[in-house]
Amino acid sequence: MKIIVSPEIDSVCPEFVGACVEAQVVNSPYCEALWAEIEQLGQKFRQELTTESLKELTSIAATRRIYRACGKDPSRYRPASEALIRRLLQGKELYQRDTLVDLVNLASIAFGYSIGGFDADKFEGDTLTLGIGREGEPYEGIGRGIINIQGLPVYRDAKGGVGTPTSDHERTKMTFATRHLVVLINGYDGDAERVTQNAEYIQSLLRKYAQSDGGTFALYK
Repeated sequence: MKIIVSPEIDSVCPEFVGACVEAQVVNSPYCEALWAEIEQLGQKFRQELTTESLKELTSIAATRRIYRACGKDPSRYRPASEALIRRLLQGKELYQRDTLVDLVNLASIAFGYSIGGFDADKFEGDTLTLGIGREGEPYEGIGRGIINIQGLPVYRDAKGGVGTPTSDHERTKMTFATRHLVVLINGYDGDAERVTQNAEYIQSLLRKYAQSDGGTFALYK
Protein backbone atom coordinates (compact mmCIF):
# COMPACT_ATOMS: atom_id res chain seq x y z
CA MET A 1 0.00 0.00 0.00
CA LYS A 2 1.01 3.57 -0.69
CA ILE A 3 0.33 5.76 2.35
CA ILE A 4 0.12 9.54 2.29
CA VAL A 5 0.14 11.79 5.36
CA SER A 6 -2.00 14.80 4.49
CA PRO A 7 -0.95 18.42 5.09
CA GLU A 8 -3.74 18.78 7.68
CA ILE A 9 -2.15 16.05 9.82
CA ASP A 10 1.33 17.39 9.20
CA SER A 11 0.23 20.82 10.39
CA VAL A 12 -0.88 19.52 13.81
CA CYS A 13 1.72 16.75 14.15
CA PRO A 14 4.82 17.40 12.02
CA GLU A 15 6.72 14.77 14.05
CA PHE A 16 4.30 11.95 13.10
CA VAL A 17 5.83 8.67 11.99
CA GLY A 18 3.88 5.56 11.06
CA ALA A 19 4.66 2.00 10.07
CA CYS A 20 2.83 -0.32 7.71
CA VAL A 21 3.18 -4.07 8.22
CA GLU A 22 1.94 -6.16 5.30
CA ALA A 23 1.78 -9.96 5.43
CA GLN A 24 0.07 -13.11 4.25
CA VAL A 25 -1.68 -14.74 7.21
CA VAL A 26 -4.04 -17.47 8.38
CA ASN A 27 -6.60 -16.52 11.04
CA SER A 28 -8.08 -18.76 13.72
CA PRO A 29 -10.88 -18.47 16.30
CA TYR A 30 -8.71 -18.62 19.44
CA CYS A 31 -5.06 -19.05 20.41
CA GLU A 32 -4.34 -20.10 23.98
CA ALA A 33 -0.63 -19.18 23.87
CA LEU A 34 -1.45 -15.69 22.58
CA TRP A 35 -3.90 -15.13 25.42
CA ALA A 36 -1.29 -16.27 27.92
CA GLU A 37 0.93 -13.43 26.62
CA ILE A 38 -1.94 -10.95 26.96
CA GLU A 39 -2.59 -12.01 30.56
CA GLN A 40 1.09 -11.84 31.43
CA LEU A 41 1.30 -8.28 30.09
CA GLY A 42 -1.88 -7.36 31.96
CA GLN A 43 -0.34 -8.53 35.23
CA LYS A 44 2.79 -6.47 34.55
CA PHE A 45 0.79 -3.32 33.81
CA ARG A 46 -1.36 -3.72 36.93
CA GLN A 47 1.85 -3.65 38.97
CA GLU A 48 3.28 -0.60 37.20
CA LEU A 49 0.41 1.63 36.05
CA THR A 50 -2.83 3.26 37.16
CA THR A 51 -5.63 4.61 34.97
CA GLU A 52 -4.19 8.09 35.59
CA SER A 53 -0.47 7.36 35.04
CA LEU A 54 -1.48 5.50 31.87
CA LYS A 55 -2.24 8.87 30.25
CA GLU A 56 1.39 9.90 30.76
CA LEU A 57 2.84 7.16 28.55
CA THR A 58 4.44 9.02 25.66
CA SER A 59 2.59 7.10 22.93
CA ILE A 60 -0.80 7.62 24.57
CA ALA A 61 -0.15 11.20 25.70
CA ALA A 62 0.82 12.13 22.13
CA THR A 63 -2.34 10.54 20.68
CA ARG A 64 -4.50 12.39 23.22
CA ARG A 65 -2.73 15.63 22.33
CA ILE A 66 -3.46 15.12 18.62
CA TYR A 67 -7.12 14.42 19.36
CA ARG A 68 -7.36 17.80 21.04
CA ALA A 69 -5.45 19.50 18.22
CA CYS A 70 -7.85 17.98 15.68
CA GLY A 71 -10.90 19.00 17.73
CA LYS A 72 -11.85 15.79 19.60
CA ASP A 73 -12.14 15.10 23.34
CA PRO A 74 -9.84 12.09 24.04
CA SER A 75 -11.73 11.24 27.24
CA ARG A 76 -15.02 10.91 25.35
CA TYR A 77 -13.59 9.24 22.24
CA ARG A 78 -10.74 7.26 23.78
CA PRO A 79 -7.93 5.98 21.57
CA ALA A 80 -8.29 2.20 21.37
CA SER A 81 -4.85 1.58 22.89
CA GLU A 82 -5.78 3.57 25.99
CA ALA A 83 -9.18 1.90 26.26
CA LEU A 84 -7.63 -1.58 26.08
CA ILE A 85 -5.04 -0.89 28.76
CA ARG A 86 -7.66 0.74 30.99
CA ARG A 87 -9.71 -2.45 30.86
CA LEU A 88 -6.69 -4.47 31.97
CA LEU A 89 -5.93 -2.06 34.82
CA GLN A 90 -9.56 -2.21 35.97
CA GLY A 91 -9.39 -6.02 36.10
CA LYS A 92 -11.82 -6.44 33.23
CA GLU A 93 -11.36 -9.10 30.58
CA LEU A 94 -10.56 -8.01 27.05
CA TYR A 95 -13.06 -8.98 24.39
CA GLN A 96 -11.88 -12.13 22.62
CA ARG A 97 -12.51 -11.87 18.89
CA ASP A 98 -10.16 -13.98 16.78
CA THR A 99 -6.41 -14.47 16.58
CA LEU A 100 -5.68 -11.56 14.23
CA VAL A 101 -7.77 -9.08 16.20
CA ASP A 102 -6.37 -10.32 19.51
CA LEU A 103 -2.82 -10.17 18.13
CA VAL A 104 -3.20 -6.56 16.97
CA ASN A 105 -4.71 -5.66 20.35
CA LEU A 106 -1.71 -7.18 22.15
CA ALA A 107 0.70 -5.21 19.96
CA SER A 108 -1.21 -2.01 20.71
CA ILE A 109 -1.26 -2.70 24.45
CA ALA A 110 2.45 -3.54 24.56
CA PHE A 111 3.58 -0.21 23.07
CA GLY A 112 0.60 2.08 23.63
CA TYR A 113 0.28 3.08 19.99
CA SER A 114 -3.09 3.12 18.29
CA ILE A 115 -2.91 0.36 15.68
CA GLY A 116 -5.30 -0.53 12.89
CA GLY A 117 -5.55 -4.03 11.45
CA PHE A 118 -7.23 -4.46 8.06
CA ASP A 119 -8.14 -7.03 5.44
CA ALA A 120 -6.14 -5.42 2.64
CA ASP A 121 -8.17 -7.17 -0.07
CA LYS A 122 -11.14 -5.04 0.99
CA PHE A 123 -9.43 -1.72 0.33
CA GLU A 124 -10.59 0.32 -2.65
CA GLY A 125 -7.55 1.41 -4.68
CA ASP A 126 -3.90 1.12 -3.71
CA THR A 127 -3.48 4.29 -1.63
CA LEU A 128 -4.41 5.26 1.92
CA THR A 129 -4.39 8.90 3.02
CA LEU A 130 -4.24 9.96 6.67
CA GLY A 131 -6.36 13.04 7.24
CA ILE A 132 -8.91 14.45 9.70
CA GLY A 133 -12.58 13.46 9.88
CA ARG A 134 -15.10 15.95 8.53
CA GLU A 135 -18.50 17.04 9.80
CA GLY A 136 -21.17 14.56 8.72
CA GLU A 137 -18.67 12.13 7.18
CA PRO A 138 -20.27 8.66 7.18
CA TYR A 139 -18.38 6.06 9.21
CA GLU A 140 -19.46 2.71 10.67
CA GLY A 141 -17.19 1.61 13.49
CA ILE A 142 -16.69 -2.11 14.08
CA GLY A 143 -19.44 -3.21 16.46
CA ARG A 144 -20.29 0.43 17.23
CA GLY A 145 -22.61 1.48 14.45
CA ILE A 146 -22.39 4.97 12.98
CA ILE A 147 -19.90 7.12 14.88
CA ASN A 148 -18.98 10.79 14.62
CA ILE A 149 -15.41 10.97 13.30
CA GLN A 150 -15.31 14.75 12.90
CA GLY A 151 -11.99 15.83 14.40
CA LEU A 152 -10.52 12.32 14.51
CA PRO A 153 -7.44 11.29 12.53
CA VAL A 154 -8.74 8.98 9.79
CA TYR A 155 -7.25 6.83 7.06
CA ARG A 156 -9.22 6.91 3.81
CA ASP A 157 -9.04 4.70 0.74
CA ALA A 158 -10.66 5.54 -2.61
CA LYS A 159 -14.12 4.91 -1.14
CA GLY A 160 -13.83 6.63 2.23
CA GLY A 161 -12.73 6.17 5.82
CA VAL A 162 -11.31 2.83 6.91
CA GLY A 163 -9.57 3.48 10.23
CA THR A 164 -9.36 5.88 13.18
CA PRO A 165 -7.48 5.50 16.49
CA THR A 166 -10.87 5.01 18.19
CA SER A 167 -12.38 2.40 15.87
CA ASP A 168 -11.71 0.81 12.49
CA HIS A 169 -14.44 0.52 9.85
CA GLU A 170 -16.75 -2.45 9.34
CA ARG A 171 -16.02 -2.45 5.61
CA THR A 172 -12.35 -3.42 5.88
CA LYS A 173 -12.36 -5.42 9.12
CA MET A 174 -10.43 -8.66 9.53
CA THR A 175 -12.38 -11.93 9.44
CA PHE A 176 -11.61 -15.66 9.45
CA ALA A 177 -11.29 -15.38 5.66
CA THR A 178 -8.57 -12.69 5.84
CA ARG A 179 -5.36 -13.74 4.10
CA HIS A 180 -3.79 -10.39 3.16
CA LEU A 181 -3.21 -8.33 6.29
CA VAL A 182 -2.18 -4.69 6.63
CA VAL A 183 -1.41 -3.26 10.07
CA LEU A 184 -0.85 0.48 10.57
CA ILE A 185 1.00 1.84 13.61
CA ASN A 186 0.44 5.51 14.45
CA GLY A 187 3.40 7.18 16.14
CA TYR A 188 2.10 10.62 17.04
CA ASP A 189 5.05 10.93 19.43
CA GLY A 190 7.47 10.88 16.49
CA ASP A 191 9.58 8.06 17.98
CA ALA A 192 10.69 6.20 14.84
CA GLU A 193 12.82 3.73 16.82
CA ARG A 194 9.92 2.67 19.03
CA VAL A 195 7.50 2.50 16.10
CA THR A 196 10.01 0.23 14.37
CA GLN A 197 10.21 -1.98 17.47
CA ASN A 198 6.42 -2.20 17.50
CA ALA A 199 6.38 -3.25 13.84
CA GLU A 200 9.02 -5.90 14.47
CA TYR A 201 7.02 -7.14 17.46
CA ILE A 202 3.94 -7.52 15.24
CA GLN A 203 6.00 -9.51 12.75
CA SER A 204 7.14 -11.83 15.54
CA LEU A 205 3.54 -12.35 16.68
CA LEU A 206 2.47 -13.12 13.12
CA ARG A 207 5.20 -15.76 12.84
CA LYS A 208 4.13 -17.38 16.11
CA TYR A 209 0.37 -17.22 15.80
CA ALA A 210 -0.78 -16.53 12.23
CA GLN A 211 1.17 -19.05 10.10
CA SER A 212 3.04 -16.16 8.51
CA ASP A 213 6.63 -15.37 7.61
CA GLY A 214 6.07 -11.96 9.22
CA GLY A 215 5.77 -10.09 5.95
CA THR A 216 7.41 -6.72 5.49
CA PHE A 217 7.15 -3.29 7.04
CA ALA A 218 7.98 0.26 6.04
CA LEU A 219 7.96 3.56 7.89
CA TYR A 220 6.10 6.58 6.51
CA LYS A 221 5.80 10.20 7.61
